[in-house]
Amino acid sequence: MTPIAPHITDFLRQRLPVERGASPNTCESYAYTYQLLFEFASQRFKVTPSKLFLEQLDASLVMDFLSYIESQRGNSPRTRNIRLAAIKSFMRFMEHRVPSVLDQSLRILAIPAKKTDTPLISYLTKTEMEAILNAPDIRTRSGIRDRAMLHLGFATGLRVSELTGLLLNAVTFQPTPMISVMGKGRKQRSLPLWKQTASDIRAWLAVRGNVSTPELFVNARGESMTRVGFAYLLDKYVRVATQICPSLNGKNVTPHVLRHTCGMMIYQATGDLRKVSLWLGHAFMQTTEMYLHADPMEKIEAIEGALPPTLRPGKFTVPDKLIASLHGKVL
Repeated sequence: MTPIAPHITDFLRQRLPVERGASPNTCESYAYTYQLLFEFASQRFKVTPSKLFLEQLDASLVMDFLSYIESQRGNSPRTRNIRLAAIKSFMRFMEHRVPSVLDQSLRILAIPAKKTDTPLISYLTKTEMEAILNAPDIRTRSGIRDRAMLHLGFATGLRVSELTGLLLNAVTFQPTPMISVMGKGRKQRSLPLWKQTASDIRAWLAVRGNVSTPELFVNARGESMTRVGFAYLLDKYVRVATQICPSLNGKNVTPHVLRHTCGMMIYQATGDLRKVSLWLGHAFMQTTEMYLHADPMEKIEAIEGALPPTLRPGKFTVPDKLIASLHGKVL
């Protein structure tokens, strides 16, 4: 029997970050998957997670685990597929280390991913976005930080992990205000800033203080802002903004909605999906095409530019009620 503990440690510390160059966010996501899986397996076999063996991690257990996270934890099919991909990656790693598990691994690799729906993206109007950006009280230190953070997240379309992980030295103001971002797959991109966005960041840097945390945005304790922390702040300011912008009422405004809003703004301004893809750091153009599907103006322009078919005019005459009733009796 092969203990799992030393192998999963090597996978997370060596295989993913060093050999495959996976980002910290990917490593964190994979680690959370294994945490959930091992907790599920430990309950199944009545042992502590550190006592689990690789041979116990078979296709049957994985299938039960996937059913569990959907039915009990409420995970979506998309999240279920992410968890499955992480498990498969570990099993491929183990095929070379422990050849005896090859058949076991092939059975797990054969588990299919679920088909998922592709809903239209959610994004905000200019008025709604302005209401949210104007919600923080910029007479306070926290309000200055929150305005800068919200403004930067929207203006650059950063993923929430990119925003919270942005370092102080990633921001430059001369000769042109810009930020340097390390995105998914360790793809680096540079993004210019609006003057107002740069002004909000300067205002935050003036009151940030000499905290040792390397990240640009810190919480009240001087620690780096977390994704949960930013989501909490965004929800708070959406509630404030709803009072002056009723169209926000009932909308689920997540950090990713700010990213979608930026992407849609760039697409509507340029009409160029390639520029949207470069700005947002998409690996594939198919991902960027969701903005084409969501933009109603594209459909309006298409239907206005097309020639409708020529139809023969006609006029419908409403039949007399008495004659119609008699006709029914005859039938």
